[in-house]
Amino acid sequence: MKVIVDLAKCQDHGQCAIAAPVVFQMNEEGKLVWDGNPDESQRFEAEEAADVCPVQAILIQD
Repeated sequence: MKVIVDLAKCQDHGQCAIAAPVVFQMNEEGKLVWDGNPDESQRFEAEEAADVCPVQAILIQD
């Protein structure tokens, strides 16, 4: 699984970090950081994070 974040769209709302804290985190500066190749066991959480993103900046690929 690959997680892609469109940083041109991302507004650092942090909803993804709440939905999938193992995959997405907010750094000390309030900017999004993420695991681009998380373990398959994180798929449900990553997909939930993509769904809750208010600007739909997250793409999950196989």
